[in-house]
Amino acid sequence: MHRTYHKKPSPIRVSVMAIPLDYQEDQPHDQHHSSNSFSFNAVLNPSNPLGFLKSAFNFVSQKSDLFKNDSAEKEIMSSVRSIKEKMKAQEADQKKRLKLAKASAKMATEKEQAQKEKEKEKKLVPNNGNGLDMENYSWGQSLQDVTINVPVAHGTKSSLVLCEIKNNSLKIGLKGQPPIIDGELYKPVKADDCFWSLEDQKSISVLMSKRDQIDWWKSLLKSGPEIDTQKVEPEPSKLSELDSESRSAIEKMMFDQRQKQMGRPSSDEIQKQELLKQFMAQNPNMNFSGTKFR
Repeated sequence: MHRTYHKKPSPIRVSVMAIPLDYQEDQPHDQHHSSNSFSFNAVLNPSNPLGFLKSAFNFVSQKSDLFKNDSAEKEIMSSVRSIKEKMKAQEADQKKRLKLAKASAKMATEKEQAQKEKEKEKKLVPNNGNGLDMENYSWGQSLQDVTINVPVAHGTKSSLVLCEIKNNSLKIGLKGQPPIIDGELYKPVKADDCFWSLEDQKSISVLMSKRDQIDWWKSLLKSGPEIDTQKVEPEPSKLSELDSESRSAIEKMMFDQRQKQMGRPSSDEIQKQELLKQFMAQNPNMNFSGTKFR
């Protein structure tokens, strides 16, 4: 015959020292245990607490006059109410603490969100070139390149231009004067693939090739003001929309960049080679063997 056994809750054995009802806490220590005190032993089963209480009341009724007093029931009920009120107060306090914790977490989240919005407002709207117009220069970008335009006094000669492009830094200005741009680049560039030119003796144009050609720059320099890259136009401006001078300058720089990547001469070198060929054709009797173009 198969029998199924169910595990009962583990009982709790309680030993209580019964003391006279007129006991006061401020009594001397040697009066805490009088000759009329009795020991009470009982097992508390959590699934049946009333059984334990019945045993306790039965013990009290046998060893004291508590239940002979008409006010006993009221006193017991008063104790029960006091315990219930204490439990309710503890539960209310716990709920209050939980509510405060949730409110604190919500405030922290809202504060963090407000901080993000504030930082976002600080970022500037990019110009048409996906860069920024500064007081003394402007810059733009595509995913591959960064372009810079620095206006200078009309009639400026290229020999006066100071342009130092390194992988991680940039310095542009005129010799003998404080630099117009000087600082660490927002991200590295390929210094060997960067070029500058003086356009019409009135502006310095710079073309820099990004090392990582997958991200939009937030600023030209690390210490510079940032743009909101979420407002950057992914489609680059068409050359046909630019003025003839800007278009020619950009086309020239792009051509020279491609030529250098393929190991071929730049537009200036090609022009000089053509001039040399014309000179050689005009002077057939001259010996040009060993002549190298530089």
